[in-house]
Amino acid sequence: MKKKVLIAEDDQISCEYLHEILKPEGFEIITVRNGREAVEQCGEHPGIAAVLMDIKMPEMDGEKAAREIKKRNPEIPVIAQTAYALDEERATILNAGFDDYLAKPIRKEDLLDTIRKYTGG
Repeated sequence: MKKKVLIAEDDQISCEYLHEILKPEGFEIITVRNGREAVEQCGEHPGIAAVLMDIKMPEMDGEKAAREIKKRNPEIPVIAQTAYALDEERATILNAGFDDYLAKPIRKEDLLDTIRKYTGG
């Protein structure tokens, strides 16, 4: 059975890049454009194995969405995607409720290693 990954990303090129990496690895992908949709989709798709969440998005930012997802389902790993990669930002991101983070530009190996760490696949 394919593992579902939800991608919350408002940038089309970034979204396509993530698809290009994850699709050939056998992941089923659900894509949303803002944090509000991410929260909704996590409620509608109970089998989501991981969420890749951009921090800066319209309607509801990634931090608020991650907190809401974790409040409703603490088992879903939420991985931040961020252009901010300094050590102090890492602590802020993890303290905001994310399980992990990937610094942009995201490297294929880092993405796959991180996704596999949380999905077992």
